[in-house]
Amino acid sequence: MPIGWLLDRMASWEDVEAVIWRAEPVSYEQLLGRARQWRVRLAEDGVGEGHIVALEGGLSPDICALLIALIQHRAVIVPLGPVSDRNRFDFLQIAQGQHVYAFDAGGAVKVSHRPCSPPTGLLRELIARGEPGLVLFTSGSSGNPKAVVHSLERLLWKFQKPRARLRTAGLFRLDHIAGFDSIFYALSSGGTLIVVENYQPDEMCRAIEHHAANHLTATPTFLRLLLGSGACWRHDLSSLQLVTYGSEVMPEATLHVLRKAMPNARFIQKYGLTELGSPRSRSKDSDSAWIKIVDGDFEARVVNGTLQIRTRSSMLGYLNAPDPFTADGWFDTGDAVETDGEYIRILGRKSEVINVGGEKVYPAEVENVLLEMPNVKDVIVRGEPNQILGNIVSAAVSVLEPETAESLGSRMRKFCKGRLARYKIPVKVEVVTDAQYGDRFKKQRAQKG
Repeated sequence: MPIGWLLDRMASWEDVEAVIWRAEPVSYEQLLGRARQWRVRLAEDGVGEGHIVALEGGLSPDICALLIALIQHRAVIVPLGPVSDRNRFDFLQIAQGQHVYAFDAGGAVKVSHRPCSPPTGLLRELIARGEPGLVLFTSGSSGNPKAVVHSLERLLWKFQKPRARLRTAGLFRLDHIAGFDSIFYALSSGGTLIVVENYQPDEMCRAIEHHAANHLTATPTFLRLLLGSGACWRHDLSSLQLVTYGSEVMPEATLHVLRKAMPNARFIQKYGLTELGSPRSRSKDSDSAWIKIVDGDFEARVVNGTLQIRTRSSMLGYLNAPDPFTADGWFDTGDAVETDGEYIRILGRKSEVINVGGEKVYPAEVENVLLEMPNVKDVIVRGEPNQILGNIVSAAVSVLEPETAESLGSRMRKFCKGRLARYKIPVKVEVVTDAQYGDRFKKQRAQKG
């Protein structure tokens, strides 16, 4: 059985709360009971071993139980987040999906079946080996989303070593590697998943307070929303002992304020990619953006300023893109880094670097300075084409109090003088009111033009 070790462990916890959903706890015993019911339902629905099954909907006890049942069934799981009908169709075509289980807001499920040819390529090889699989789509921030194929036996192997038992609240997105990791970290360690369906700052903070969560997992963008909304000051978050964050660069200015808002918590930056999973890491300290990968199953090296990683839990490959691995099995992450001994600091995606007259500008570095300005709520820095310099730096700024772009730009130039090199100071400044992040709570920093 692919996850016999996990089922045995979960059975030993019986009455421990596994999932809290809509304020109702579901124990490990109850969760395993639901998983057994789903095994029966899958057979009745004609889902055979090795079939490719798409899941739609937010995390719930039933979806957790269905995940476990599908892994036992050696199925290939394709979680789908909020996407347009066109993207949904494309994703199902790429992943060669045969069945779709779509959960609505009330928890009811609708099952549909798709006529498909026998699986091909990596999926056929995975199924032939009798291994359960996972297909995740990247966010597509640097192009069209790529379909990443994982062996779940490889991906879940790291959880066989039990970790600390935590009561975790966070962004449990099934279609995101960080959400998937968080779910199985909890279930493999006897922890509790505190599900917040409405990803609003007050709802998250209210759940942390009410259910005494001691772990919060989120993106830097979502943590900035907690600060900007004031939610973290309106609720008692003293139960938090650990805050883990990742998926994008954390501005140090934000980290300093978070430490004041959540003084009892230790902050750890996680590093992970859809293609690799998330290795265990250690921050230099809670105020530092420097991290060290401390997971013995992951090797890291820096080549020409870019981070490369090798691990046994890496993806098998893409369904719709060329093989990205080097001849000796290393994955080029595309992340530019600085090094300090064993520690690294993520500067940003190389694809996001702005070339200004031959000089490199990392957007996160500029954003970190601008976030210290008075009246700046949030900011996204990106490049815009320029006939003379190649690109210029532009800043789209959300403000706390109304202010014109002219006034803000004038203050910005004075504020940045001495803090940033002249070519890094934004030339174009606009004041925006729309959200500058996607449904995965990551900044949308694609270059214009």
